[in-house]
Amino acid sequence: MSQITISFQVLPGGLPDKAATYAAVDAAIAVVAESGLPYTVGAMETTLQGEFDAIIAVIKRAMDATLAAGAGRLFVNMKIDYDPRGSSIDEKLEKYRPA
Repeated sequence: MSQITISFQVLPGGLPDKAATYAAVDAAIAVVAESGLPYTVGAMETTLQGEFDAIIAVIKRAMDATLAAGAGRLFVNMKIDYDPRGSSIDEKLEKYRPA
């Protein structure tokens, strides 16, 4: 399978306030950053690029990190762009980046 992009949200539930929620999300983003895969963090989701199984493994670790940060439950949304010719974050964003 060629390179794909997956955007995902890990929405932590059961936390007492916004600060705790953001800290749990930060734990998930730290896992993504440590993965070595190309990624972009947005205001509402994070997008990863790579092989399907590698990305899914990172998302699983991000979910575990969010639970370890105190979330009582998780709501996870994913969007997958699979193009047999390949798919990249850069091709999706290049026209929006400053020259």
